[in-house]
Amino acid sequence: MARKTTNRRNSYSKAKPKRSIFSRGIRFIMYTALLIILLGAIYHYRAGLAYYLGFKSGKVLEEDEVDKHLSDVRNIKVLENHKGKVIGIDVSEFQGTVDWDDVEILEEKYPVQFVFIRATAGNDRVDRQFKHNWEGAKENKIMRGAYHYYRPNENSIEQANLFIKTVKLQKGDLPPVLDIEKLPKNQSLDSLKKGLKRWLTKVESHYQVRPIIYTGESYYSDFLKEEFGEYLFWIANYNFYREKIEDDWLFWQFTEKASLPGVDHRVDVNIYNGDLQQLQFITVE
Repeated sequence: MARKTTNRRNSYSKAKPKRSIFSRGIRFIMYTALLIILLGAIYHYRAGLAYYLGFKSGKVLEEDEVDKHLSDVRNIKVLENHKGKVIGIDVSEFQGTVDWDDVEILEEKYPVQFVFIRATAGNDRVDRQFKHNWEGAKENKIMRGAYHYYRPNENSIEQANLFIKTVKLQKGDLPPVLDIEKLPKNQSLDSLKKGLKRWLTKVESHYQVRPIIYTGESYYSDFLKEEFGEYLFWIANYNFYREKIEDDWLFWQFTEKASLPGVDHRVDVNIYNGDLQQLQFITVE
């Protein structure tokens, strides 16, 4: 009995190191894989990290300066990934008074070829810079379009009527845009969707061109993609890891923090998912 017990203990003690070696091997492989992924991410974003850590200037950067440099690094990377696509901006009164004579080249080599301009918001608000921006873009031969900021808790037909009263589209202008970013406070999602469809139908009937819908990527995926599939979408996504436009996005607003001659404040930059000839194809006839 004693010898059998001893033998069992000996066999157990001999088997245990084998399992321990196997476990250590698995952990080593996992840690190595994670390290490779981490090093790959660091290498991929090395320019941004260098800016962030102050390596480029040899000193610690101020917070705003770091933020600007990180944005610039990503913006250039995205632009380089979309050679052949059309680049544009969007503006509102929040950019102040734009000097349209100077709005021409982004990052010294990417021409600004279109602009979306905020015209109205809700059922009673006309953007204070709309007239200046609308006329300035036309005079400087930048393809222009107008958008309406939709307020979910206000009457959709009144909002559509304000936009129609304010915006006079001409041949060569881009289709009207409905900007929806917020969920309603006092109504259901079904009611919101009905209101959006009423605005879209009213505006399409007036201009005889189907509007574009602007929204964030998660809003698009969660609430709009299925029921509004007949419309074209302009999607906002500023995430540092996203570097290419999706196939089903007409426009991609990839940053809200770009610097551009002629604009005193940071400005949004957009990519059209095609070339200039294709963009001209969707304009008002």
